[in-house]
Parts: sequence; C-alpha cells; structure tokens
Amino acid sequence: MPLPLRAIVLCVLLAGCTAQPPEPPAAPVEAEVTEANGAGEFISAPVEAAPRPYDVRKGTDWPEAALADGSAAISCELDYASAGDGEALTNLSFLSVADALKPCQEVGLLRLRYQGKINAGFHALVERVAAIADRMEIGKRVLDIDSSGGQVEDAIKAGDAIGASGWTIWVREGASCHSACVLILGAGDVRMISGPVGIHRIIRMSSTATSRAQLNEELQAVYGRVKEYLARNGVAVAVADMMMAVPNRNLRLLTAEELLEYGLDGTNPAQDDLDRLQLMRKCGEDFVRRRDAFQRSFDRQCKMPDRELEELNDCGLALREQFGFPDGTCPDDSPMSEFDAVRSAFFQRRAPAPEAEAPVGGDAVSVDSSAVALPATELPAAAASGTH
Repeated sequence: MPLPLRAIVLCVLLAGCTAQPPEPPAAPVEAEVTEANGAGEFISAPVEAAPRPYDVRKGTDWPEAALADGSAAISCELDYASAGDGEALTNLSFLSVADALKPCQEVGLLRLRYQGKINAGFHALVERVAAIADRMEIGKRVLDIDSSGGQVEDAIKAGDAIGASGWTIWVREGASCHSACVLILGAGDVRMISGPVGIHRIIRMSSTATSRAQLNEELQAVYGRVKEYLARNGVAVAVADMMMAVPNRNLRLLTAEELLEYGLDGTNPAQDDLDRLQLMRKCGEDFVRRRDAFQRSFDRQCKMPDRELEELNDCGLALREQFGFPDGTCPDDSPMSEFDAVRSAFFQRRAPAPEAEAPVGGDAVSVDSSAVALPATELPAAAASGTH
C-alpha cells in the first residue's frame, strides 16, 4: 500500500477510536387523556413520564391526597335508613383512614359512602380504604355511590383498584350513577341498583378538529381504552359504542333490562367465572348449583322496577333461605353474606362477657381486644406509641 494511503487509513482508525458515541434517541413523549369535567371534556397534552406510583398497600408514609368535588363517610352498618352514613372521612392520610376503619374491624364489614365527582381524589380514596381494609382483614366492602361522572382516566384507575379488592357497589334510591361513574359500576363484584344509571358521548372541548372524521380519529384512542376496560370487567363493549351515539348534552338512561343485558347489574360476569372455579374447589358442586339457582330467582323475583335498595336486600335475604343459605360449610361465601357479618357482630356484642378468673393473690386482669387494629410494626412511631 503506498505511504500516503496508509497514512490516511491510520488517521481514520485513530479518529474512530476517539470519536464520541452518538447520543441515544430521546424517549417518545406519551399523551395523557383525561375528562376535565362532568360534561365530558377531554384534554390531550404531552406530559413527562410519571414516576412509579406509591404502593399504599405496603408502606405507611403515604403521599398527600385530598378529596375534591366529593365527600366520603365510613359506616360499619348496612342499614343506612336507620344508622345513617357513618362518620365523615376528610383526611386520606394513613392514620386517619386507619382510625376511621378501626370500628369496622370487629364486624368485618365497611360501607364507604361517596357523593361527588370521579377524579384523582376518588381514586386515592377507594385505593386507601381497600389497603387498610386488607390489613385489618375487613373482607366485606360496600361502595355506596352517588356520582354524576367525572374523569374517565381516574375512573379506569379507580375501577381497576375496586376490581382487585372485592367490592359490592350500591346505587341506592335518591342516588345516581352517570357518565364516568358507569365505569366504576362495572368494576364491582356485585352491583345493586335502585337509582338511575346513564351514559352519554365523550367530547373533547379543546379539540382542533374541523370535520367529523378528524374528531372521530381523536376519540378512537380514548374509546379503545374504555372498551378494553369494559371487556376485562365483564361489561359488554356495546356500552362504549352506545355512548358514541348519545350527544354529550343529553343523557341516555339505561333500563333495568339493559343493565342486566350489558353486565352492569347483579353479579359481575367476569368475577362470577373466577368465583365459580374457586367455589367449586372450596365449597363443592352442590354449593355452586344452589348459588346459581338463587341468583336466577333473585333476578326474577326481587329486581322489580323502582324497587328501593332496602326492599331489594330484604327480598334477597328472604329468598336465599329457600336455597340453603347461609351455607354451614361456606358461610362467608354464601350470597349476601355481608348481612350475616353484621348480625353476627351484633349478637356477639349483646352476649354477656365471661367473668375473668382472678389470679391467686391478686385482682382480675382484663384485656381490651378492641384495641387491636394493626400490628405495631406497620404503624409509624407516633401511632405505635399512641401519641397521634
């Protein structure tokens, strides 16, 4: 190789050794879509990648969260007509939620009453109440909801949290569940409905579309996510298609027949499939057969138009005795077993406490079992020492 050419090759090799590697391409920026208000406004804007959310099921140092455009209350009673809606829950910190749920630990049941918009505060509320209920082993959970709708993104997040933690959803007389609230309704293991349930079209008020084709293209991604959510919760995706045809300024109320047909009333179809497999192994084939027969009779005999929730519950409690419930082998898995939890706790409280035997040479010593709520290792130092 001639000398000049060899020199050129050497220079190229040296340059390649000292050159800086090219910078990796920037990560694509995702778009976040949210419904801005009850009227259905959607805003799509580029956002930075969000940090990994804090898992409230594990730690106690919860990030700040607050209810906005909504109010919540905790009750350990199902009889709202006589007992009311319980104590207001305004602070979503770990200690406040734990204190609010402590009275329900003995009963093993809680009823969360929520009135207001579906938003980030509601998502934090149901997630945190479920986290404390898990720690206190409060297995029976009722979400008593009254909402005109709100943010679809937060409804999906809250619905996934509800679907993973075993809730019964109530829409009682005088309450309603519209727009984004329908997504919450779909997430419940069991849905008991006496109030109106309505849907309408989602619109994006900040849209720049100048044609129906452009507007439809903008909304397809949103409706795709809604359809996926409905499908995994056992709700007919036809509900999302129906929403597309209802003007946002209007409201399409679903009939009792439609609520059943679309999988929004009664037992959640997706959860029911999972329960059937688990109950077959745990409680036997006869239990599952009687449970299915009860549910069919309940839908036929108890779900009358304009029937109040109290009447619906009374009808079901009377009907289930015909099918051998509560079952002696699997009482906690029997239909409407949340009512049995309340009755059991009531009679336990009324029963006379056995007298404690005094130790030799001293006075009797009593232990207050109601003070047991959470393991001390799961509480911050202030809570463990009783100084909060």
